[in-house]
Amino acid sequence: MERDELIQYIRSSKVNKVKYGITDIDGILRGKIISAEKFLKAIRNGFGFCNVIFGWDSNDEIYSREGLTGWHTGYPDSDAAIDLDTGRLIPREPDTPFYLADFEPSEQLSAICPRSLLKRVAMKAETMGINPVFAAEYEWTNFAESHQSLREKNFLPPDPVSPGMFGYSMLRLSNYSAFFNSLFDELQSARIPLAALHTETGEGACEASIEPATILEAADRAVLFKHFVKELAYKNGMIASFMAKWSEDFPGNGAHIHQSLWDADRKKNLFYDPDEPDSISRIMKQYLAGQLHCLPSLLPMYAPTVNSFKRFREGSWASTTVSWGVDNRTTAFRVIHASQKEMRIENRVPGSDLNPYLAMAASLASGLYGIENKLELNIPPTKGNEYEKVEGIRLPGNLREAIREMKRSELPSLFFGWEFADHFIASREWEAEQSEKAVTDWERRRYFEII
Repeated sequence: MERDELIQYIRSSKVNKVKYGITDIDGILRGKIISAEKFLKAIRNGFGFCNVIFGWDSNDEIYSREGLTGWHTGYPDSDAAIDLDTGRLIPREPDTPFYLADFEPSEQLSAICPRSLLKRVAMKAETMGINPVFAAEYEWTNFAESHQSLREKNFLPPDPVSPGMFGYSMLRLSNYSAFFNSLFDELQSARIPLAALHTETGEGACEASIEPATILEAADRAVLFKHFVKELAYKNGMIASFMAKWSEDFPGNGAHIHQSLWDADRKKNLFYDPDEPDSISRIMKQYLAGQLHCLPSLLPMYAPTVNSFKRFREGSWASTTVSWGVDNRTTAFRVIHASQKEMRIENRVPGSDLNPYLAMAASLASGLYGIENKLELNIPPTKGNEYEKVEGIRLPGNLREAIREMKRSELPSLFFGWEFADHFIASREWEAEQSEKAVTDWERRRYFEII
């Protein structure tokens, strides 16, 4: 609805409260329920949101380093704005509209706000006459747990809802049909349409593909998908985990990003050229070359946690090298060339612990860099098993290595501004530090008695 239309609807309906959310650096949706009257005031004049949202980690621990946010600021409210285009009605809460928000361009926090960042990268594509169309494809694991039971057992061992490896299982889908059917239907009603939903290989493992959309809408859908899956799992007596690698015994959870570029009218797929081998256009080659070139420098935007890097193992269905191939699932980038409409690149690097705004911004910025600089696609496509190859550029093996690579590069500041690059790198250094000081169960099992 337009703003005036929405105001009239709120005032004449049963709506007396509204939900809104803002996504933090880790991709977690933080927000409030506010009165309808306060919502109407917010869409007229904007509203304030505490700047601590970018000053703490996923466990609400304050970063030790000061920047645009910190104790030195006093944690004031910063100017935010609700995006009316994001309005949704959730079937379980039909009288409570849901909106996404971010920070005003004039506000300092806009420089480090993930959604604001993606909007700036998307605007650059628009000035080039390019319409990016993206989609997320999530893998996650369902557990027969509650947040109380997990803490009572110290998260060890979590109990998956289904035992054994059973990918593409129709039996598992029927066994939990109430959850899967309501998930499909409720997401459709909330304007997060799924293209497919199935079980993955691994205990309690699932995968869902979200229908493609313009890049900002695609990222909004991805953020909301994860949030609503977790909500619905709660309602069904389960915990849905998007941890990249919850057990060394099973494949990890990926979040692949499908991407294509279209003309301004979204009528012509710029990646498609029927006169070229595999129908790969010149623009697609340059875009792909940009992604390959930039991948090592931007890896923490795809793999943001210590756990992210546990996925990158041979035979794990996750990439381990800077590589690409045509319909090859052992490479970092998979070219899908089924038809003019379906021609796209699948970025297989990110895990399900990604922040969709940051991962999509990194993907698009890298590709546009390749187009602007007319980069040559000088890495040959992989045919067969990429895991068996000994040559080529390997991805950093842990978060510390990836951060060092990112700090050495000028690309993060070039693409996203020094304020974001500085803040994001500091947040990932903090993430690594929290892991390095922890004593793990693995260490106790290995060293406690024997050493």
